[in-house]
Amino acid sequence: MNGGTDAVAESRRVSAQAVCTAIRDDIVSGAFPPGSRLIEELLARRYGVSRVPVREALRTLASEGFVTTRRHAGACVAEPTEQEAADLLEVRALLEPLGAARAAQRRTEAHLKVLRGLVRLGRERARAGQPGELCPLGDWFDETLAQASGSPSLAALLTQVRRKIAWMYAPEPPARPVETWETHAALVDAVVRRDVERARGIAAGRAGRAPGEFRFWRPVAASSASRTSPAPSAAVRKRAVHTAGAGM
Repeated sequence: MNGGTDAVAESRRVSAQAVCTAIRDDIVSGAFPPGSRLIEELLARRYGVSRVPVREALRTLASEGFVTTRRHAGACVAEPTEQEAADLLEVRALLEPLGAARAAQRRTEAHLKVLRGLVRLGRERARAGQPGELCPLGDWFDETLAQASGSPSLAALLTQVRRKIAWMYAPEPPARPVETWETHAALVDAVVRRDVERARGIAAGRAGRAPGEFRFWRPVAASSASRTSPAPSAAVRKRAVHTAGAGM
């Protein structure tokens, strides 16, 4: 009897995780824009599940900062501010060097095999001028490096920060993809050699690079004179956010 109950509980947990991943992906992709309502019944219909795993998924996403709960409105997609986006870059600048340093101490041969393979593929794709394949390879590289830290809690935090950056910032393709993957290779070399400080330094340099332009610009209430002024250009807006992130 207990075995059947446990199986049901496990199935329900997996279902909630799957729904959570699906909703999160739809938020990050923009299918659910900031401020939009997340109605349990409609979400259950969209993903073909009951309302129970949807409710659990929304609670998880609220804890991650993707969802907020409003009075009389229920769950809504969060609306990140410029300051929150800049703070997120500061968090990344702290966590990624720590993760790389831990990876240099705790990596396994299995981690090294994957990291070396990803560097080889990344270099090949970069030299062949295939930028479309570099983004998923880069994500896989970062995820493996985080797992190599040997700390599930740290790996989970790094994953959450990367997801939120992907949501808040419109990514820009690297100007020098070959150089980017040479940096990845240098980081792997430091991890292989268990050179903690070099791994930390390379990761800090990577984390200091701007991820792209903040997506969610909103008009600012101001005087009538400023209302008639043209909106700042994308380059000016991007520079302002990057400056805020770099100065912290």
